[in-house]
Amino acid sequence: MTVKVRSRDEKVPKIEFPCDYPIKVIGHASEEFEAVVLAVFERHTGGVSPQNLKRQPSRKGNYISLTVTIEATGEQQISQIFLDLKAIASVKIVL
Repeated sequence: MTVKVRSRDEKVPKIEFPCDYPIKVIGHASEEFEAVVLAVFERHTGGVSPQNLKRQPSRKGNYISLTVTIEATGEQQISQIFLDLKAIASVKIVL
């Protein structure tokens, strides 16, 4: 049996791409919130299928969280999606 030991300087990949990657977006519940958020995902991924979208309204209905699972192709794609989502005024948190 052979055991490979990694040196401290050797970088271990954080995520292997492509992979399914969930992104949660929380913001003010409004008619246009979901459309604006999904437009960002469509711009970077080519589209979001209904089975990859989960909606969860807050208890009082003031906020909504959208969890979108994408097939991520790389760290740059994920970073750009996060930047674009954070630029939307009605978005409060992106996880």
